[in-house]
Amino acid sequence: MSAGTLRFGVQLSLKPPHEQFDLVRRIEALGFDSVWSGDHVSFHNPMYESLTLLAGYVPITSRLRLGTAVYLLALRPPAIAAKITSTLDVLSGGRLIFGVGVGGENPKEFELCGVPHAERGARVSEAIDVVRTLWRDTPATFKGRFTNFEGVSIDPKPVQKPGPPIWIGGRSDAALARAGRQGDGWVSYVVQPERYAQSLDKIRSAAAAAGRKLEGFAAAHLAFVTVGRDYESAKAVWAEALTKRYAQNFEPLARKYGIIGTPEQCVEAIERFRAAGCNYVILNPIGPATQEREQVERLAAEVVPRLARG
Repeated sequence: MSAGTLRFGVQLSLKPPHEQFDLVRRIEALGFDSVWSGDHVSFHNPMYESLTLLAGYVPITSRLRLGTAVYLLALRPPAIAAKITSTLDVLSGGRLIFGVGVGGENPKEFELCGVPHAERGARVSEAIDVVRTLWRDTPATFKGRFTNFEGVSIDPKPVQKPGPPIWIGGRSDAALARAGRQGDGWVSYVVQPERYAQSLDKIRSAAAAAGRKLEGFAAAHLAFVTVGRDYESAKAVWAEALTKRYAQNFEPLARKYGIIGTPEQCVEAIERFRAAGCNYVILNPIGPATQEREQVERLAAEVVPRLARG
C-alpha cells in the first residue's frame, strides 16, 4: 500500500498468540507494507519480546516487512542483538527493519538489565556501529568504549546487504543527530507536524555535517490512531487507552498528538504529516484490544485508500 510516496505499516498491541497471528495474516492480506512491534523488557503492561514475536510472524507471512519501533538496543549486548537480527533477516528472506532507540522512561528496566541509565545514549550510538560491523565483516574487529573485539565473525550474515535498514527512534536533539549521522530512517512518535518538519531539518543538518547523503531515507511516524463515528467519541477511547498504557494522563494530549475521529478527519491529520516530509506511517490502533481488528479493517478500507488517491 503506497500513497504517492506514503507507505503504511501497522503496530499491534499484545493479544493471545492465536489472535495475534490471525490478525497479522489479515494485515498482509489487506495490503499493508509492514507489521511492527514495540519493545520493552519490563513495562507497565505485559509485552512480548519484540524480535521473538517478529520471528513468530515469519512462517505465516510472505511479503510483510517486519519492524521494531523501537528496540531498546542499550538493554542488550550488541553482539547478541546482531546475532538475533541476522538470524531473523535470514529466516524472513530479508524482511527486517531494525528500528532502535534509547528509551529510558522506565529506569527500572535498565537496573534490571544491569545497564547504567545515564550511559544509554552513548551505548546505543556505539552499538549501532557494532551491529553493522558484525552484519558486514568476516572477520570483524571493533574498538570502542563499551565493546572491543578482534577477528570474530557472526554467521550467517543477513540477507539484506550491507544489512537490514536501521531506523532511529526519538524526539530529542540527540536522537535526531543520531538519525542524521547513523540512520537509514527515523521514526517519531508524539510529535506534531510542525515539529516533525523541524526535526527532519535537524536530521538533514546532522547528515550533511557527517558527509552523508540521505537518499532513500525513511521518514516515518508512529501514529496513535482511533477511527470512530465522530471526533469526541474517538477521542474518549484514545485518551483512556493511552492513559492506561503509559500510566500518565493522555486526555490533554489528544488534540495535539492524536489521529482521531472520522475517516476524513484521520486522513486530514495524516496528510499534515505527509506535507511535513513523512513518507512512512506506522498506524498504531488505539483502544480496547477487542476492537483492534475492526480498527485495522476500517483503516484499510476507509483511510489508506483516500491517502493513496492523494
